[in-house]
Amino acid sequence: MPARQSIDDSPLPVAVHIVCSLLFVALGALQFSAGLRRRRLRWHRYSGRLLVPLGLLAAFSALWMNQFYELPDGPNPLLYVFRLVFGTAMAASIVVGFLAVRRRDIRSHRAWMIRAYAIGLGAGTQAFTIGFGEGIFGTTEVTTALCHAAAWVINLAVAERAIRR
Repeated sequence: MPARQSIDDSPLPVAVHIVCSLLFVALGALQFSAGLRRRRLRWHRYSGRLLVPLGLLAAFSALWMNQFYELPDGPNPLLYVFRLVFGTAMAASIVVGFLAVRRRDIRSHRAWMIRAYAIGLGAGTQAFTIGFGEGIFGTTEVTTALCHAAAWVINLAVAERAIRR
C-alpha cells in the first residue's frame, strides 16, 4: 500500500478491517454450504455468532477509514459516497439478517446474509472491475469511483439472483 500519514497515525482501523474482512469472507463461505449446514447445524450457529461481529467490525472499520483517511490521489467525493452507501448497507444487512434469525425467519435471514456477504466480497471483485475498467476507460476520479461501485453492484446482482432461485 502507498504510504499515507493517516494510516501511520492510526493503523488500528486498517488492521481490524483486514483481519475481520478476511475471517468474514473465509468463514462466511462455509455458511452457504447446504450439506455442512444440515450435518453440522450447531457449527453453523456458532460460526454465525462469530461472523456477525466480524462482519460488523469489517463494515464499521471501512466506514471509519472512509471518514478519516485521505486517499492517495486526493479526495474523491463520488467514491466517498459509494463507500458510505455500501459500508452502511453491509452493516444494515447483517443487523437485519441477525434480527430475522432471532424471529426464526430463516428465509429472510438467509437473503440478508447473502447480501451482506456479497458486499463484503467487494474488494475481491474490485481487483477485476478496477483493473479492467481503468485499463479501458482511464484513471479519472469518476472512473475510479464507478469501477469500485461496479464490483458491489455485480456482487449484489449475483446475490439477488441466488436469493430468487
